[in-house]
Formats: sequence, structure tokens, C-alpha cells
Amino acid sequence: MSTTDSTLTSFIDIAADSDFSIHNLPYGIFSVTKDAASDNKRRAGVAIGEHVLDLSALETEGLLSLDGGPYFDQSTLNAFIDSGRDNWTQARTTIQTLLSNDNDTLRDNTDLQKKVLFKQADVTMHLPVQVPGFTDFYSSKEHATNVGTMFRDPNNALLPNWTEMPVGYNGRASTVIVSGTDIVRPSGQLKPSPDERPIFSACKRLDFELETAFVVGKGNHIGQPIAVDDASDHIFGMVLLNDWSARDIQKWEYVPLGPFNAKTFASEVSPWIVTMDALAPFKTACPTQEPKPLAYLNEKASDNSFDINLSVELLPENAETATVICETNFKYMYWSMAQQLTHHTITGCKVEIGDMMGSGTISGPTPDSYGSMLEIAWNATKPVTLKGGETRSFIEDGDTVIMKGYSEKDGIRVGFGEVRGKVLPALSFDFDK
Repeated sequence: MSTTDSTLTSFIDIAADSDFSIHNLPYGIFSVTKDAASDNKRRAGVAIGEHVLDLSALETEGLLSLDGGPYFDQSTLNAFIDSGRDNWTQARTTIQTLLSNDNDTLRDNTDLQKKVLFKQADVTMHLPVQVPGFTDFYSSKEHATNVGTMFRDPNNALLPNWTEMPVGYNGRASTVIVSGTDIVRPSGQLKPSPDERPIFSACKRLDFELETAFVVGKGNHIGQPIAVDDASDHIFGMVLLNDWSARDIQKWEYVPLGPFNAKTFASEVSPWIVTMDALAPFKTACPTQEPKPLAYLNEKASDNSFDINLSVELLPENAETATVICETNFKYMYWSMAQQLTHHTITGCKVEIGDMMGSGTISGPTPDSYGSMLEIAWNATKPVTLKGGETRSFIEDGDTVIMKGYSEKDGIRVGFGEVRGKVLPALSFDFDK
């Protein structure tokens, strides 16, 4: 049963614009919240239309048996991911068959449906994997050029190493959080005056960063790099990522060693992992890389990126509707995920199942496709007007940032859902106690 067969349909009623078609089947971890009599234990599911299909229940019913299992009556997807590509393929094929309009096993058994299907509105989503390590890259040429233009010489916006390798840094896996988690405005050292000592203050320039992240699905041994043409075998899937950023904290701390506290307080991800199998129909080429990368970064495949539509909405507190402030596409990314993973391991770095690697802010070529408020409002010189008349240069308390993403081609739609986070006021500190 082909994942790219546009004639494949499900017996479940799915809206044409749903992110969660039978061609998608993203994995997540959920618990039931609306029915007190239900077991609220965390377990694995896939999204289908407005429903969640309980994979642990399918295992119990003997309808989803994988080598080395069971895998899905667990609070993370790590064990299933670690079980390997053969199991990924078998699980996807089995689930598609069970949900198909042509298969009567689940279609004609209402009692079974009650055991294995839940409304998404009635469940709570959790972080889908245990994340051993988190890395954030800086791989959008448009974004890097914009930031370099703002803060350095516009004629030399990119540093010399940027076009030679995927630049990145290792962040904090401990603060990777799932969509819907409130964000407490961070506090730290700011330096508003170049001629005076820094002050301790709540961040005044809180920003989002529109990103995706890939989830490592196959590790390597320490000292053994992953070859660029093998890298795709090590990637299980992708999530949306809002890598929140405290711009004023970052400005003071990032020289000489790069981002630190400005980036460690919250990296918020969507709850559904969209597999690379689901995204396969949407492959496309990365932008032309000039100069040609060094040999270890040269990919044989030309379709090394993905056509994924991305957007950001901003919803002020008590506002009736959100304002779309960014629309862009993953295909603008200069460095591919395979190149990122290969460069990350070229010195022998060990990666592990569940590691997340952020793309870096995804910006397009036009102002309405910039992936951060820093760029959209051009360092607070061009405030954005929202529906209702409010303006924003950065994110204010009570604001909710909503990121969405989907791919669509030849009647097939595969989406990520959303990642959303609301900003709460900074904590109060009394250092005199």
C-alpha cells in the first residue's frame, strides 16, 4: 500500500485541509484527559483526522505486532525508534491498512473503535521522545545575512565560515518542552549602555525563532562519523520548533562563546513527529551552495530538502483573532539535514536515539517570510501592526505564538499540526533577603 497513492482513503472522515491524512500518520505520546474512567497512562498514538489511534491498544488486541515488541505502551517513542527501519516500515504499513476504507478489521467493528480511537480534543499530548541531546544550527542564509546586516557590516554580513559548514551550537535538552507549555519570561544580565556595567533585568526583547527539528533515529559509535550519503538513514522524522530567544541577554553574552542563557530557557516543539516516509513525496533541492562544499559534505542526492509551508501567528491576550506575521518555506534552508548531521559527527561526536537538531531560524527572501521578530520588525525599527491595532517589535507578556507547517502535492497533504506557547510575566526577585 503506497504512501504516495492519492487514491488511498480512510474510513474515518478527514477534512481535506486536515494535517493528519492517512498519508501522514505522525507519532506522538498522549494520555486521555476528558473521561475520568479512562486510563490516563501515557502511551503512543498516531494522529488521523481529528482522532488519535492508540497504538498500545492495537498491540494488546494483537493487531500491531513488531519484532522485539511491544513498543507502544511506553511514555516515550525512543524504544520504537531504536527498533529500526524495518519496524518503522511495518508499523506504517499495518496502520495504513487498518485505517484504510478497504479494510473491515477496524472499519466494521465499533467496539474495537471505542478501544483504540480517541478524539484529539479529549487527550493531552506529551513530549514524544526522551531527548538526550539538543543542537541548534544556523542554516538559513537569508536569516544569517539579515542578522549580520543589522549588527555587522552589511557588505560582510556572513562570517567566512558560514558558507563552508553548517554552523551550530549545543543547547540544553533539559528545556525541550512540548507545545502548550507556558513560557516564563527569562531574566538575566542586560547591557543597555555600552559605557556602564550590565544590569539584572527581565528580558525586554523576547523573540521567537521559526524552526523545524529532526529526530535522530539511529545512533553511531563515538569516533565514527556518519557519512553524508548515509545520514538520511539516521533521521526518523521532524517536528516544528519554536526556539525561544532572549535577544538582549544574547547580545551581551554571546561573545566569545556563542548563545548560552539566552537560548536555554525554552525550546518548544510540536507533539507529533512527522516521519521521513510521510515527507518523501515533498522532496526538493536545497539552494545552490557556493562555494561547493568540501568532499565530506557533498551529497549525491539532489533532492536533499523538503517543500514545507511554514507560518507564524501572534495572538495577544484577550484578542479575538491571531495575526499571521510570517509565511515561509523549509526549502529555503541552505544546508540540508544530512549535511548538518554529518558535520555534527565528523570529528567523532556520538549521537543518540531521540536527539533533536534544530534547523536554525527559517527565513525566506522577502520581509513577510522572515522567521523572527528581530527580522520582521528589523530590530524594533519597523513595528508590526496586528489585527485590532496593537503593534509589536518583540513578544509581550500574554502573547501566544503559534507556528504551523504542512506539505501538499497531488492531492496529498501532510502536516505537523502546531506548536504554541504563551508568554507569562518574569519572576520577581528579591536579592536583599
